Amino acid sequence: MPYFLAHGFLALLWLTLAATFAHAEPKPGVALHGTPKLAADFPHLPYVNPNAPKGGRATFAVLGSYDSLNPLIVKGVPVSGVREFSVESLMARGLDEPFTLYGLLASTIDIAEDGLSVAFELNPKAAFSDRSSVTIDDVISSYELLKTKGRPNHRTYFAKVTAAEKVGERGVRFTFQDANDRELPFILGLMPVFAKASTSPETFDQTTMSPLVGSGPYIVGNIDAGRSLTWKRDPDYWARDLPIARGRFNFDEIRFEYYRDGSVMLEAFKSGAVDLRLEEDPGRWADAYDIPALAQGKVLKKEFDIGLPAGMTGLVFNTRRDVFSDVRVRRALTTLLDFEWINRSLYNGLFKRTQSYFERSYLSSSGKPADDTERSLLANYPDSVRPEIMAGTFTFPASDGTGQNRANQKAAFELLRASGYELKSGKLINATTGQQLAFEILANNNAQEALLLSFARNLEPLGIAARVRVVDSAQYQGRLASYDYDMIQNTWASSLSPGNEQLFRWSAATRDAKGSYNFAGVANEAADAMIQAMLSAKTELEFVSAVRALDRVLLSNDYAIPLFHVPKQWVAHWARMKHPERIPVSGYAIDTWWIEEHK
Repeated sequence: MPYFLAHGFLALLWLTLAATFAHAEPKPGVALHGTPKLAADFPHLPYVNPNAPKGGRATFAVLGSYDSLNPLIVKGVPVSGVREFSVESLMARGLDEPFTLYGLLASTIDIAEDGLSVAFELNPKAAFSDRSSVTIDDVISSYELLKTKGRPNHRTYFAKVTAAEKVGERGVRFTFQDANDRELPFILGLMPVFAKASTSPETFDQTTMSPLVGSGPYIVGNIDAGRSLTWKRDPDYWARDLPIARGRFNFDEIRFEYYRDGSVMLEAFKSGAVDLRLEEDPGRWADAYDIPALAQGKVLKKEFDIGLPAGMTGLVFNTRRDVFSDVRVRRALTTLLDFEWINRSLYNGLFKRTQSYFERSYLSSSGKPADDTERSLLANYPDSVRPEIMAGTFTFPASDGTGQNRANQKAAFELLRASGYELKSGKLINATTGQQLAFEILANNNAQEALLLSFARNLEPLGIAARVRVVDSAQYQGRLASYDYDMIQNTWASSLSPGNEQLFRWSAATRDAKGSYNFAGVANEAADAMIQAMLSAKTELEFVSAVRALDRVLLSNDYAIPLFHVPKQWVAHWARMKHPERIPVSGYAIDTWWIEEHK
């Protein structure tokens, strides 16, 4: 997903889960957490300007390249914007709530009281961009192609569906194997739907420069393969007057420009060639935007509050590789990261160290002792969580920030010696194989280099050789899809309603599935069990405890070296770009912005 698009959900405390399946009749909206905030007859979303003017072109920058217009398959590097602007789903997600869906292609949703099925009723006005009506055959065809030829996340989710059948003239019902996954009806509500008549099942899983025919507010305009793509607003978009779409999709054109170098991309923004930029580097945020246009009010810097969990950004160990198969080695390398020095030297001290996969939320296990429910869930896996993490007293090793990380070097060396390494002639050597502890850190942009090289220097005093290699976007994506790397830097975003995506990241079933987000190669019975407990939880206590227990398992097994997170959402944009006064707690949503040219 493009960096500038808002995603995530409102940071509210859990209300209740008990009534999720108790629908007596079809509803225009449904919430995993209690009931929807908006009434059935809401006029528009609360974070839009319903009177926003239409017009203008917005240009955004993307780092890398693309070679496919289909983001729903494993092969290729997809272009930006397909799911956001072209291919819609049965329901649309509200950005001011943890997990609430409102009608889009489907007017209503009906989750069976026993949790074994969900039914949707299509809106009779729903139409694709070629003006053909969206039918149940299109829905079922999309489901079947995604289940058999889609990305591993869709294959994993939809494997739990035993039947998809037409009900009446405009209804479709999905039946499940069991009622253990309370999120599955919501996942199906967000399933992308594309025209059956314009899709070839034989070639669906191949890269293509022919766009999927969707029902969204934009259609593909000019294509310059790998370099740029323009989306053109469809003035006859079927849902333009629906409450869920009112005040959104205001640009006549949306253009994505692709850049191979992050510095060039920044300069493009400064020159006015790019309209908006999400900044994630504190150093750049502090001084890189000190340009005449900022002093003149032509460029604006905004800091938006964001209520989402920070998630996890870390240096990921590929445990499929022998060099990282021993948890003691992974723990030693984690100990050697000198966060305090890196934060001070590279980032003006503005980052905060991440201590949890659900950082900055009540779902985090950091600083909290395991409750009785967690202990019960983990009882069958007594060695899966370290005692200090179970007790909530654990924090990642810190230094004094001087760059002399000797105490942590000593602790790391003891771990490495216990795992069979010894120091010889300034190199850390495996006593059994005679090989030096060495590995490659794969990166796809130069902006990562300073951090990665600093980490590599943290390892040198113990004779560990880490080589940073920067490759182009296509090669990087290809190597990620086939897990051809030793270490990468990755971010797993988080919400207040973690669910099936955790299978795609941590389950043993996805460890060897090409194209999954299980970048660390996790195959851990305790992690699988905690995810299942999370998906089948019926109460607030059960859910929160299961998420925290999963957090403890992941932290205890050192699958990644946690890095840091920014305190706010930093956005710089040219003044002609306007946004609603209210920003959803999930952060800014570009589809609610508009352009006002100076007269």
